Amino acid sequence: MNDTNKLPDCFGNLEKVFPMGPKGLRETPEDCFFHCPVKTRCLQQAMATKNGVQVEEEIIERSTKAGAMNFFERWSRKKQAHRRSRKLEE
Repeated sequence: MNDTNKLPDCFGNLEKVFPMGPKGLRETPEDCFFHCPVKTRCLQQAMATKNGVQVEEEIIERSTKAGAMNFFERWSRKKQAHRRSRKLEE
């Protein structure tokens, strides 16, 4: 980031700021995690995209398989993700 008013080129790019790691889980790169002053806004922007909804669905499925989420919570979160996805299409 050259100017304090400008955002980095990678801002909100899901594959740059929350890529799939070698273990099949998404991870925040060290450069983002430790050195980026806008990391929280950036990740929120990335997760607000259609690809972000897919990541949320990945997390829901993983939680369900691990037994960390019951049927009703899974149903509710999938419904919320579906609504966000439809809003993004409009």
